[in-house]
Amino acid sequence: MKRREFLKGTTAAAMLSCFPATLSAIERQITPGTIERRALGKTGEKLSIIGFGGFMLNRCTSEQASEWIRLAFEAGVNHFDIAPEYGTSEEMMGPALEPFRKKVFLSCKTAKRRQGEAAGELERSLKRLRTDHFDLYQFHHVTRLDEVETIFGDDGAMKAFEQARKDGKVRFLGFSAHSVEAALAMMDRYPFDSIMFPVNYATWNAGNFGPQVLARAQEKKMGILALKAMAKQPWPKDADRSAHPICWYQPMTDPDEALMGLRFTLSHPVTTALTPASSTCLKIALQVVPRCTPLAPEEVEVIKQKGLTTVPLFRYQAKD
Repeated sequence: MKRREFLKGTTAAAMLSCFPATLSAIERQITPGTIERRALGKTGEKLSIIGFGGFMLNRCTSEQASEWIRLAFEAGVNHFDIAPEYGTSEEMMGPALEPFRKKVFLSCKTAKRRQGEAAGELERSLKRLRTDHFDLYQFHHVTRLDEVETIFGDDGAMKAFEQARKDGKVRFLGFSAHSVEAALAMMDRYPFDSIMFPVNYATWNAGNFGPQVLARAQEKKMGILALKAMAKQPWPKDADRSAHPICWYQPMTDPDEALMGLRFTLSHPVTTALTPASSTCLKIALQVVPRCTPLAPEEVEVIKQKGLTTVPLFRYQAKD
């Protein structure tokens, strides 16, 4: 590694490790009585620090979808995220969000890695969401390095993304990732506008999963959308999952615990913390968001120790 690259990396890592900071690395818009908004990288957009995770709409009724989306919008949420893999969520979100579409930032994703398949899925999502464009279009849950190679191959989905942007069907391009290796590789291959990645108190402290990704994203001045802020741990064996049947991990449903998780995540230079696949968690997030202030130094150590004794959803073992 060149000395300049080493110094750049260590500077970014140091900046991220010394939270709670002033969050000077990210522009913030704080207005009393409303949800804080933060800049999304270099896009010029400012998003609410709580984002609506569209997976919660899977299996719900149209009445429930309208109720939850209106609740979020009226509370000040302006970022709504969705994906075709979220069951019936696109069909539910389309008509429910339509009255507010011009006033919100709508992001969508695709798990397709080939050009033709990605282009086709984009068109289907636009139709279901009743919109002529997405503000942000992302590769969904990129995990393996061979997926990265396919995306950027001769018949890769990256070509569909670039064409869609030229055609005005998407404004910004990004990706979500479920592995450190894939996230770093994607950022090295293309100047994406944003990254969606888990930023969680346990994965960060017990899993070493997140610091290196956020450092790279900060170097590239990308917008950072945080997943799993309200994830407590993997579901314990024989746990009763009936209250959250579509959430693959145990979410935080105690308001104080949820506030802790959100404050940890939002004490980093991220733009938005997206809610889990649970309407209960959405309501709790909206309830506690006024108290989502950056962690004080003494609180950092407390949450670190709690994270170290929690089973993380993800782990990263650096290779020699």
